[in-house]
Amino acid sequence: MTDHDDRSRPEVGSDDPYAAERAEPLSLHAQLRDAVRNAGIAQVAPGEAPSGRALLTAVGGVRGLAESVLPGFAFLIVYAITKSVVPSVVVPVLIGLVFVGLRLLQRQSVMMSFAGILGVAISAGLALITGRAESNFIPGIVINAVFLVVLLGSLAVGRPLIGVVVGLLLPARADGTTVDWRADAAKRRVLTVATWLWVGLFALRLAIEVPLWLTAQVELLAGIKLVTGVPLYAAVLWVTWLLVRTVFARDEEPAAA
Repeated sequence: MTDHDDRSRPEVGSDDPYAAERAEPLSLHAQLRDAVRNAGIAQVAPGEAPSGRALLTAVGGVRGLAESVLPGFAFLIVYAITKSVVPSVVVPVLIGLVFVGLRLLQRQSVMMSFAGILGVAISAGLALITGRAESNFIPGIVINAVFLVVLLGSLAVGRPLIGVVVGLLLPARADGTTVDWRADAAKRRVLTVATWLWVGLFALRLAIEVPLWLTAQVELLAGIKLVTGVPLYAAVLWVTWLLVRTVFARDEEPAAA
């Protein structure tokens, strides 16, 4: 094992509650758990009090917020002025590339930036190929539909997706066992309600965006997408956080006592 490998492996005795788990070879389940912890939804930490700063972190911080909002805002402004497809979709791509370049210069992680620019580029490509500005919104509509189906599917099989996510975030007990939220009626009920909230988010987006897309109301669609994007996501995340805390904070009280 190289010195680099030794330095990258957390010490079991450190403050990291997942240090022992990380010290072991990563299983598929462990990789999935790490992926969830690195996502914005991971800010819904069971038992922790929500804060504005943590919510900002959940949406990617100031820079992540800018990277999410500015391309769509640029599309709206440029299209409102020019009514032309080419500059309206090219300018957001250029903005995305600037953000990627800044992260590279500062030697920061570019994974999320690349994911964002890929989405913007695909949207731009569809609009350029079809020659229709509304085609720029097809990927977003498809993604919303996929999330809606996944959420409804998780509810149908009795494993609400928010419950699965929270379960992945919960650290193991002292004896190595994991918390089974499905065995607790209160936890199961709250996590089911939280999952329905996210169903509502994606259903609302589709209910508004699809008719606007079908009628080619591009400017209104672009504006609505900005409102139902990060702001609505943050609001639902905050409510989810509050719901999760109501049932998981009780588990922390005996330990604190």
